[in-house]
Amino acid sequence: MYLNIKRDAIFVADSHYNEKRLEFRIFLEKLQSGEVKCSQLFLMGDIFDFIAGEIDFFIKQNQDIIDKINELSNNLEVVYLEGNHDFNLKKLFPKVLIIERKKQPVFAKYGEKSVKIAHGDIFTPWHYNLYCSIIRNHYLLKILNFLDFNYLISKKVYYTLIEKNICRKMEDFNSFAKNRVKNYNSDIIIEGHYHEGKSYEHDKKLYVNIPSLCCDKKYFRLADRFIGENL
Repeated sequence: MYLNIKRDAIFVADSHYNEKRLEFRIFLEKLQSGEVKCSQLFLMGDIFDFIAGEIDFFIKQNQDIIDKINELSNNLEVVYLEGNHDFNLKKLFPKVLIIERKKQPVFAKYGEKSVKIAHGDIFTPWHYNLYCSIIRNHYLLKILNFLDFNYLISKKVYYTLIEKNICRKMEDFNSFAKNRVKNYNSDIIIEGHYHEGKSYEHDKKLYVNIPSLCCDKKYFRLADRFIGENL
């Protein structure tokens, strides 16, 4: 898969949207009103605190946000890289380009620069990869949805996630970024997942970790050399 990144493209990552973290709703409303403008939107994963295409409770909880994304996708190009909190999304977003974890990183171009884009939970140990395969299994999720009487399972997951502290920073970002760069063969690497909101240059490669929208209240435009724009 090949993408051409437009100059006004916006990248949003890790908003972990729920009833307490409303930043993504605010962002979408600013897009709808024209206060924030772009012709291309990259949703970099973990946009919702949790959602899967098979689980009724989380679809109902987030229907308004789903509708807003679909409305925007009528007028601008939306690319959604599935994360570890949001997956099996194709049926929810018919006009959005959905990129599953197994198809990441995706190759893109920005001017003359080559770019690789991923949510970030790739190049990981085998046991994490196995876990990711299991939790994305369509039939397993359908069974769990069937057994979710009165949404007891979903509500347990929901209230566990809503209390989780996700706004922590790593102590040595540069060492982390240097190791991440080794997995890629492009001029620019763009990831979310780690909530850092920092960049690192090594061996003529630029690594950028997009900030968490809910933690840093920022999104990014590649044209601004990854200077965050406040929500």
